[in-house]
Amino acid sequence: MKHLRDMTLTFTLTWIFWLSLISGRCLSQVVQPRVPPGQQVPCFYIFGDSLVDNGNNNGILTLARANYRPYGIDFPGGATGRFTNGRTYVDALAQLLGFPTYIAPYSRARGLELLRGANYASGAAGIREETGSNLGAHTSLNEQVANFGNTVQQLRRFFRGDNESLNSYLNKCLFFSGMGSNDYLNNYFMSDFYSTSSDYTVKAFATVLLQDYSRHLSQLYSLGARKVMVTAVGQIGCIPYQLARFHGNNSRCNEKINNAISLFNSGLKKMVQNFNGGQLPGAKFVYLDFYESSQDLSSNGTSYGFDVIDKGCCGVGRNNGQITCLPLQQPCENRQKYLFWDAFHPTELANILLAKATYSSQSYTYPINIQQLAML
Repeated sequence: MKHLRDMTLTFTLTWIFWLSLISGRCLSQVVQPRVPPGQQVPCFYIFGDSLVDNGNNNGILTLARANYRPYGIDFPGGATGRFTNGRTYVDALAQLLGFPTYIAPYSRARGLELLRGANYASGAAGIREETGSNLGAHTSLNEQVANFGNTVQQLRRFFRGDNESLNSYLNKCLFFSGMGSNDYLNNYFMSDFYSTSSDYTVKAFATVLLQDYSRHLSQLYSLGARKVMVTAVGQIGCIPYQLARFHGNNSRCNEKINNAISLFNSGLKKMVQNFNGGQLPGAKFVYLDFYESSQDLSSNGTSYGFDVIDKGCCGVGRNNGQITCLPLQQPCENRQKYLFWDAFHPTELANILLAKATYSSQSYTYPINIQQLAML
């Protein structure tokens, strides 16, 4: 921890030194921020839901919170608001990209810290505005993009109004967007609370979701995003929450949900192709196939060291998935053997394995991997 604090202090002093240089120069002589040695991109901006939220929901009125034990039981900072036992996927990815510290949640990121990135993700958030409202307050994707717009306004001050230099800086950054799970879990397939399943066929719902998503991603592009990762929705028909409720004769998982998600995922991959094909000039989007990766981890669990692939390490009821992990509940002892931490979210080990696979190989990435994207 002391080593981490020392690195953070050194990093902060570097930015303070840079800002002091800027303050004494005219607009035409804006200095580009220095990137720490070994860090592959200058900044990393994250948008998403509880799979990558690292504390933005802590201070709001919602059931979608994880700032209590045993969440964070294996994380150095304890229960920070991450919905797992340790690191999230983007935590592990930031480390692979050479960031000396984790990317801060937007709710706590201030001033110069925003130059290295921010995490805008919010548990229960979706592409649609109403998604997740059954759980209480959250920050929808529309609001997350608006928050990034506010960040760009703040960064403009550091660049002394030089939009060309700011855009050049942002063009080198990585952007991650992982959305869609809640639009199915906490919207379309929750007919007691939402009318979308009666308003839209499965195909029509995927279409309107993708239209909304395309608009949000295009807005990020207009704000300076050029290197963008977007994730497929994982096999949520196979998470402990669904397994606890599903009673199928021919399948372990709820294939009705998985089939619906597959329509969205195939449309998202086509969207990536269109963006890269000239629809958003100069942009490079990478599709991360979290559906295939979650299927692989489940089907070949033992080869990754997982003995338990159908139960949460922490939870209540059938598959530890009827009620998710409760405050101060005793989790399983050997988290390394579990694919799922709770009713919805993977364990730290699963997150790390996925980060490594998408970073350096093309097993689950299209058209290139994340390391290649960072080098562009």
